[in-house]
Amino acid sequence: MRYISTRGQSPALPFCDILLGGLAPDGGLYLPETYPQVSLAELDAWRQLSYADLAFAILSKYVDDIPAADLKALLDKTYTADTYCFARPGDNPAEITPIHWLEKDKLALQELSNGPTLAFKDMAMQLLGNLFEYVLEKRGETINILGATSGDTGSAAEYAMRGKHNVKVFMLSPHGKMSAFQRAQMYSLQDANIFNIAVTGMFDDAQDVVKAVSNDAEFKAKYKIGAVNSINWARVLAQIVYYFKGYFAATENNDQKMSFCVPSGNFGNICAGHIARQMGLPIAQLVLATNENDVLDEFFKTGVYRPRSTAETNVTSSPSMDISKASNFERFVFDLVGRDSAVVRDLWKQVDGGGAFDLRGTPYMDKLPGFAFVSGKSTHADRLATIKAVYEQYGVMIDTHTADGVKVAKEHPQPVGVPLVVLETALPVKFAETIREALGCDPERPAALEGIEKLPQQVEVMAPDVAAIKAYMVARI
Repeated sequence: MRYISTRGQSPALPFCDILLGGLAPDGGLYLPETYPQVSLAELDAWRQLSYADLAFAILSKYVDDIPAADLKALLDKTYTADTYCFARPGDNPAEITPIHWLEKDKLALQELSNGPTLAFKDMAMQLLGNLFEYVLEKRGETINILGATSGDTGSAAEYAMRGKHNVKVFMLSPHGKMSAFQRAQMYSLQDANIFNIAVTGMFDDAQDVVKAVSNDAEFKAKYKIGAVNSINWARVLAQIVYYFKGYFAATENNDQKMSFCVPSGNFGNICAGHIARQMGLPIAQLVLATNENDVLDEFFKTGVYRPRSTAETNVTSSPSMDISKASNFERFVFDLVGRDSAVVRDLWKQVDGGGAFDLRGTPYMDKLPGFAFVSGKSTHADRLATIKAVYEQYGVMIDTHTADGVKVAKEHPQPVGVPLVVLETALPVKFAETIREALGCDPERPAALEGIEKLPQQVEVMAPDVAAIKAYMVARI
């Protein structure tokens, strides 16, 4: 299996090379040359597998430059009950990403947030840490990871990479824009290989710095810069697994279809669902939920992709989706335009220049319904109402982003016999301020994280200045 760039001007590479590289040299994102197909016989065989074994079955179709025995060992090491039942130790320890029905056979949550940082990012990031360690050890190399986070990616990456001797992490986050719990999770880490930089601006400013550094080929090569954001294909690949797991949990046989509703800011999580569907998973619809930063909702309703400026980006109570340039959207558009990299280059020339693109009146707009996306948006008032309603009706406390998903899911009822599963994104404790506003009480938190906000914090506040951030990194590499 080899991987190509969405912009078509970089050589095709094997998995381990793109794992360490992040962005392609031409500025595009890597995707496999073709999506491997899953047969009904394979679905039948996979239905009863453990999470680690299911991950091996799926990743084996995409990774052929790691020996099968080694890949199996990495997945067995990653997907354990000790790691993924951290947040809810009373749950069935055999279950990773269990389904929680709100309305039997109709509406459910898939619990993705029981890992060490209480967010769905742990599902992929723990594997990424183990893959990096394995490949770097084999090659005798080191890597310096530069990432940007709107809240959850940063802590998940840092917890996955902390203490690894051949990895340093430089994580950019928007200064003052995350919840107190999110900041504490990241900034309280004292590991010598972890460096936090709070950027004065929004997430998109931090993400622009990461892309600018990644596009500097000389700097990237000299200082061995890698990526853990969802621009890294391995992140998306790992997330494909829980769509299959959710399908098996929510259905009784492989003749059934089901749908997923996914809160989305950077399009990485739902991109994994798109790829699972392209592989042959029987997904009826992919329901995309945004917050007030509704760039993606606007596209799926109109065909216009219009990223916003920093000044136009809202600071909301679901901060991990306060994103107005969805990096992974390029992967979907590559498929939408028939994998024509020249078209993608032209579209992103407009986007990278600060503009927009409009697919109305093009053949691609006619193809869009075939990918089965629908979308909706949610506001702060919607979040409060949804958190309250879900707690009162079902006795379940949900976080702000999951509330965006539930609100939009209820606007897209599915046919009888087609379950709709909302992907849970984080535990409520990460957004305690809004939970108190909605319910008048504090959310529970794992005992191991009591008082985390009171721990000493280490963070450097900097402007989103590419040269200054490069200099900061060089001084510490």
